[in-house]
Amino acid sequence: MSADLHQLGVAALGRALRERRVSSVEATTHLLARLAAHDRLGVALAVDPEHALAQARAADDRLAGGGAGPLVGVPIAHKDIFVTRDLATTAGSRMLAGYRSPFDATVVARLGEAGTVTLGKLNCDEFAMGSSNENSAWKVVKNPWDESRVPGGSSGGSAAAVAARLLPAATGTDTGGSIRQPASFCGITGIKPTYGVCSRYGMIAFASSLDQAGPLARSAEDCALLLAAMSGFDARDATSAERPPQDYPAALARAREGATAARPLQGLRIGLPKEFFPAGLAADVEAALRAALAELERLGATLVDVSLPRTELAIPVYYLIAPAEASSNLSRFDGVRYGHRAEHYEDLQGMYKASRSEGFGPEVKRRIMIGTYVLSHGYYDAYYLQAQKLRRMIADDFQACFRQCDLIAGPVAPTVAWKLGDKSDDPVANYLADIFTLPASLAGLPGMSVPAGFGAGGMPVGLQLIGNYFDEGTLLHAAHAFQQATDWHARAPSPQPSPASGRGSQDSSLAPAGGEGRGEGAA
Repeated sequence: MSADLHQLGVAALGRALRERRVSSVEATTHLLARLAAHDRLGVALAVDPEHALAQARAADDRLAGGGAGPLVGVPIAHKDIFVTRDLATTAGSRMLAGYRSPFDATVVARLGEAGTVTLGKLNCDEFAMGSSNENSAWKVVKNPWDESRVPGGSSGGSAAAVAARLLPAATGTDTGGSIRQPASFCGITGIKPTYGVCSRYGMIAFASSLDQAGPLARSAEDCALLLAAMSGFDARDATSAERPPQDYPAALARAREGATAARPLQGLRIGLPKEFFPAGLAADVEAALRAALAELERLGATLVDVSLPRTELAIPVYYLIAPAEASSNLSRFDGVRYGHRAEHYEDLQGMYKASRSEGFGPEVKRRIMIGTYVLSHGYYDAYYLQAQKLRRMIADDFQACFRQCDLIAGPVAPTVAWKLGDKSDDPVANYLADIFTLPASLAGLPGMSVPAGFGAGGMPVGLQLIGNYFDEGTLLHAAHAFQQATDWHARAPSPQPSPASGRGSQDSSLAPAGGEGRGEGAA
């Protein structure tokens, strides 16, 4: 089995571990080797094999005792935005080069308590600011489906690692779409839960009223297992929702009234906002989505036309609120309390200027400047306060829709993943790519990306599903039913040419099982 261990998702690997068909040490060793062999993808920022193997040996001891949970011994990795005691945390920035936290983030700690093995920390856009993972201070992440393309951001390292079968799952964060968009671009499943479901304690803040943690994995089943472990109330996080633990895996098999095995979504109403299907939506993306919606209808769902009239306002609203909060949150990185300190300066003010200029990258500086401007005297009422009022209206629009439907469906992004460097000189073009993910983030609603086919260049297309507050169960149930009827989530990237030889890689690690290749079944 060892040669095929990387093909197993969280649920399948967990079963193999509990049945003692494989050990955690064996799985961990195999995946550590894969991470090293595919370093060209740029996904990993910190890996500690010795620590990972120690965790794997402890997991094997738990497994030997019987009664282990579904995640015991399963290797995963964390986005480098979560602080960890045993691995450096940089948030993808030179500002935090070499930083070691004295504690683990709550999400990391809870997954550790559930028995997962931490292989390392994964690359991300600096301080989670970006839509392409080209903003990391350390290295660019490449999309395993086409290494000349972006994986999406800011959780691009997490998405690319899972898609390339280097890991069965990883953690991510979503401020304006940073779980859903890279999941879509890399052909995997990712869910952003309702704001407050997962603790933000130990998660380096970008925009505090928007940031939310979530899992990226192969399937809805895998995401449900991870979300059940990482969620729950945390008294150390003032924004944590006071709700009892949820059994998300049970939601997958939950039968709706009147549903049958052939029509598991019978009675489910799925709203289609007309604003989510504009003329500017790429034809290949729309074709894949329409086919996916037809499949949901076949499974028993009813499609309902709805409207989110303020969708276009989500971009200006988000890019006022998020930078304003970033300006405040990142003020702590001044070379005194946290972060990089310049070597050469003449006085305290000069130290601040030099340290922040050297430590922060261009996108972070851009957002700090925007945020500081909109919070400044004379502009707060005109910009920030108005944006907050519109945010409330956007949330109200969703509630009006949910009086007509149970879930909302649409695209994750207007196009498939673009080429590396295509939008580097045009930040506004990058911002516009978030048009379909930002509304749910501003409203604090749960949303997920589900693999739904392929578009131009054989690149993955994700279907976005949005639920009402704390209704992750319905989201996961719908996604699971769709994945039981389709195999888009099981597709894997084809081998990439070797940089050294220019020939196809001899490592079958990126080869799909059963001959499923890039672009097969493309819409």
